[in-house]
Amino acid sequence: MTRLITALALALTLLPGLGRADEAPPAGDPAAARERWEKLSPEQREALRARWKAYQALPPEKQAETQARLERLRALPPEQRAELLKRYEAYRRLPEREQRELQERFNRFQEMSPERRTQLRKAMGEILRAPPRERERYMDNLRRWRGLSPEERSRARERWRAQHGQ
Repeated sequence: MTRLITALALALTLLPGLGRADEAPPAGDPAAARERWEKLSPEQREALRARWKAYQALPPEKQAETQARLERLRALPPEQRAELLKRYEAYRRLPEREQRELQERFNRFQEMSPERRTQLRKAMGEILRAPPRERERYMDNLRRWRGLSPEERSRARERWRAQHGQ
């Protein structure tokens, strides 16, 4: 029963358009979960049932990961949780193609070595803290880089290494 309530709470928390992040019922509160269920439209209930079936189909280790994520989400301060859920909602509103692209980029990031991920986080932090004009210059360079063929990128890397003694 506890797993059902946790899964229901997770699905209710992540179901688009349902309340604010700081209104999620406490874990293990069947009355609050039931109350929220009864407030759902038939479409929302059906979406929740589909999510529950998908959750049940997960292997036990994935279910445990999902529950751990829910617990981490609930442990966040309300304003931080609200910001995280706001970003999630923004992601969900993206076209499916853009969601796939972001997922692929995230997967590539996860495959990087810890050192490379640290370098990237540092570089992104510097870009985000940079003045607007410098940030725009970086974005222009990035657009030009993406327009290069693999061979052109390789030559550009070689020139950069020769100029910077690497």
